[in-house]
Amino acid sequence: MKQSALCRCTNICYNELMNMPLKLTSFGNSVGAIFPKDVLARLKADKGDVLYLTEAPDGSYRLSPYDPEFEEQMKHAERIMNDDRDILRVLAK
Repeated sequence: MKQSALCRCTNICYNELMNMPLKLTSFGNSVGAIFPKDVLARLKADKGDVLYLTEAPDGSYRLSPYDPEFEEQMKHAERIMNDDRDILRVLAK
C-alpha cells in the first residue's frame, strides 16, 4: 500500500522512528494508551482526535491521524476529476 508523503512524514512506527513504551490504562470498561506530548505533536493529534492503526506488510504497526481508506477514495476522486475535467466544467455552469 503506497502512502502519501504527508502520511509517511507523520507516521509513528514502533522501532522505526522511536522506541517508546506506552502505558495502557483503564477508562471505564475500555483500555487506552497514554501518549507523551511530543508524540502527539509529531502526530499533529490532540485529545478527542481519531488515530488509525494499520498493519504494515512487514508485520509492524503504524499509527497515523490519516484514514487510509479516505486517502484511497480521494485518489480515485482526483483521477475522475482529471479524466473528466471538461464534463465537470460544463456541469458546473
